[in-house]
Amino acid sequence: MNNTSTPLCKWLALSLLIVVLDQLSKYIAQQHLGYAQPLAVMPSFNFTLLYNRGAAFSFLSDAGGWQRWFFVTVSLLASIALVIWLSRLQRQQRRLALALALVLGGALGNLIDRLWLGHVVDFIQLYYRHWYYPAFNIADSAITIGAVLLIWDSLRARREAR
Repeated sequence: MNNTSTPLCKWLALSLLIVVLDQLSKYIAQQHLGYAQPLAVMPSFNFTLLYNRGAAFSFLSDAGGWQRWFFVTVSLLASIALVIWLSRLQRQQRRLALALALVLGGALGNLIDRLWLGHVVDFIQLYYRHWYYPAFNIADSAITIGAVLLIWDSLRARREAR
């Protein structure tokens, strides 16, 4: 292993860790939760097993089935692009690498669900009184955190360029 491949392996290992935690948590949720039956954890936080055939916020969930393969294709292409992007980063671009590794791990976690189950397993539910945020999972959380870090890194890079 040469000196430049070490950081890539580290970031890919983080992506793999996200995938493992995501799949393990989804397995546990499916084994211990009844479908659409909230289990109160604390005020404003439930575990609720739900299946999402669409994308974020159930986008295209009622599209008739073609969306599964569309999202599988998009996830595969995005994952390949993320690995290539990660492999081209310089050592000092740690925040960007972290962001990409989180998005990659999340994308792969949900991709596995789509391939094997035909839907994504969600189980984390946040709410306030009668307002419920759409259920999500660890993969979704990793993608969201990664996206926020990407935006932050982009804004910092612009500021530093000035």
